[in-house]
Amino acid sequence: MCGIAGFFNPEMDFTKEKVYNLNILDAMNQAQKRRGPDDEGTFLNEHFGLAQVRLAIVDLLTGHQPMLHRSGSRTFGIVYNGELYNTKELRDELKTEGAAFDTDSDTEVLLNAYLAWGTDFISRVNGIFALAIMDTAKNQLLLYRDRSGIKPLFYTACEETGTVHFASELKALLACPGIRPEIDRDGLNEIFSIGPARTSGCGVFRNIKEVLPGHFLCCTPSGNRLKAYWKLKSLPHTDSFEDTVEKTGFLLRDAVKRQMVSDVPICTFLSGGVDSSLVSAICARELENRNQKLHTYSFDFAGNAENFKASSFQPSQDRPFVDKMVDFLGSEHTYLECSTKDQADLLFDSVRAHDLPAMADVDSSLLYFCSLVARKHKVALTGECADEIFGGYPWFHKKECFLADTFPWTMDLEARKVLLSDDFLDFLKMEDYVKHAYEASVAEVPKLAGEGAEEARRREISYLNLRWFMQTLLNRMDRTSMYSGLEARVPFADHRIIEYLFNVPWDMKARGNIVKALLREAGRGLLPDEILFRRKSPYPKTYDRKYEALLAGRVRDILNDSSSPVLGFVDKKKAERFLESPSDYGKPWYGQLMAAPQLMAYLIQVDFWMREYHVTVIR
Repeated sequence: MCGIAGFFNPEMDFTKEKVYNLNILDAMNQAQKRRGPDDEGTFLNEHFGLAQVRLAIVDLLTGHQPMLHRSGSRTFGIVYNGELYNTKELRDELKTEGAAFDTDSDTEVLLNAYLAWGTDFISRVNGIFALAIMDTAKNQLLLYRDRSGIKPLFYTACEETGTVHFASELKALLACPGIRPEIDRDGLNEIFSIGPARTSGCGVFRNIKEVLPGHFLCCTPSGNRLKAYWKLKSLPHTDSFEDTVEKTGFLLRDAVKRQMVSDVPICTFLSGGVDSSLVSAICARELENRNQKLHTYSFDFAGNAENFKASSFQPSQDRPFVDKMVDFLGSEHTYLECSTKDQADLLFDSVRAHDLPAMADVDSSLLYFCSLVARKHKVALTGECADEIFGGYPWFHKKECFLADTFPWTMDLEARKVLLSDDFLDFLKMEDYVKHAYEASVAEVPKLAGEGAEEARRREISYLNLRWFMQTLLNRMDRTSMYSGLEARVPFADHRIIEYLFNVPWDMKARGNIVKALLREAGRGLLPDEILFRRKSPYPKTYDRKYEALLAGRVRDILNDSSSPVLGFVDKKKAERFLESPSDYGKPWYGQLMAAPQLMAYLIQVDFWMREYHVTVIR
């Protein structure tokens, strides 16, 4: 896993200022060095600059990038961030067509696939990736992003020169001369009205975009065009329930086994819930066949045994179920805990990891846990994304969420306004921005002729979850893991699972009104029933009131500091009333976990982000 970066201009000769442009590439690499601490490289010619920092997982000795292929006077190059899960099949197919290989790396497979099959080669790829291909023969740059958007890929095009810059992280773009951290009303709405989610393709900073999942950007002398190579389709589901269970089980087992590919030891995150337990069980069985033992990790917060309070969102603690799974798997397990102070202090590193305000302590705590896992492992498999795909969240079930004419994880915008000044709210026009984003997404949902209104709405909610909520969690998983040089993989986000489940009707997904019944049936025989049918409990958070008091003190420090950039948005009197009122832990303003303490933490992140990145507001 890596970080990639570079630039392209078909009309400029970068070699005329070779040292200057190589220094830019090096600055981009250093900005995102945490993504790839093991190796780094750059390449520069007349029209192209490529850069990469590498986290060595597969082909440890010969996987250096940028990787080049020369054919006569033509040069092709690639920089790649990701993992290819069908390397052997593609390599074998390419060999039958005459391709030669000098390394065992999946990077070389991708480059040879492009040379053999052209721009559509990506449709044959199963993996997670953000990659750039330099084609000097056609004088074009191609930027590809995986179908689910698991790996990030940002870009910007200079209006004056036409130069396209790209990078895995925003900080690498901001390391380039002339690319400024500016934010306008749309960007402010992304932070305050939509955040911590982000409109697909939006880089928040002005004039910065992200390649859409399942798309590639083709940059040529005639212009830049974004093209889709993959989109969800609505199709009739003709399999019986029994066949659907069998196929779902196969796809899950195959995805996990494929994603175990690594030349370094792997581990899994284990919460004791059905999703992570299934992934861990499949891994454990596969490793047992190799006479190896699975390493597992679980996460919790110091003092939660005493402070935990059950709610409709979080009905039970994880620890007792983790204990049962560790005994069942026979895994080598590590229990990790995060303290109140650590998760508060790491709110700042969370911003540095994302280059944006993030999911407050839901993010900073995972950042902490990943940093501990990375001390012993470079690759972890997770249970992320199952709820979006199989319908595990409350908004798939609750009537008020199902009927809401807005994003079901943020149905009430009032909680977002509680700290903001009336003038700023008038400027934002929050409801209009959210309404436009929601309606634009619903309009994208592929329709199925003859589908009833209720099932069509289920499809809309499923699509919104895949396009929005899952993307937020994938961003979180990528940034928090890669910040410490850990590669976190998400088998449930295999595009074959997403494609198949998108068309499975609700009465199969929730058979007998059991949440994620289909997944549970597909997992029979892999887990004990008390784990397989455990009620969903999301990622843990702290219930320690000392944490809330610590955050309140830091918010007051911000309010009392005349240099605080958020004072241009916040109403001090509103904020003080909020700080003095009792917190409602059971009424999140985003998702299931982000309630009053997380609103304070988010404000702290916004203030730090604006200071650290020297953000300029364009009104």
